[in-house]
Amino acid sequence: MSSADDLATIDLLRARGFPEAPGRSGVGRAGPGFHLAELRTYEPGEDDDGTAYADAEEQYEAERDALAVLLDGRWGPAQVFSLAGAFARHVAEAPDVPEPWASVSETVPDVHLWRAGQQWIAVGVARWGERGALQLLALVTEVDPP
Repeated sequence: MSSADDLATIDLLRARGFPEAPGRSGVGRAGPGFHLAELRTYEPGEDDDGTAYADAEEQYEAERDALAVLLDGRWGPAQVFSLAGAFARHVAEAPDVPEPWASVSETVPDVHLWRAGQQWIAVGVARWGERGALQLLALVTEVDPP
């Protein structure tokens, strides 16, 4: 996939209605008030000595940054938004961290975030455990960040 494909996916999700119940979608997950697209996934192999993983992590961060530059052109400079506080509150079972932010905070330490009309658009890199899968994610939601 290219950045142009990623933009097309984000545009598609912005135009699509939100489902009433959470579940899988054609590009990831969706639920009341959100679409979460899994743009790319890297699954490390058993023979990975850590070099391939580090390279993939660097590549995904670069792809997130490249996509952010394109989105900056649409909606102005992104806010880099840490999800550490949301994650800490979510783990403590605080009621003030709504979906999709609670789930996203479990694997994404920070997102590049824009407001476009009534929607928030965020891109980030998910890390599924130490040297686990990596994902480049895009979130379209009407739920305000925590």
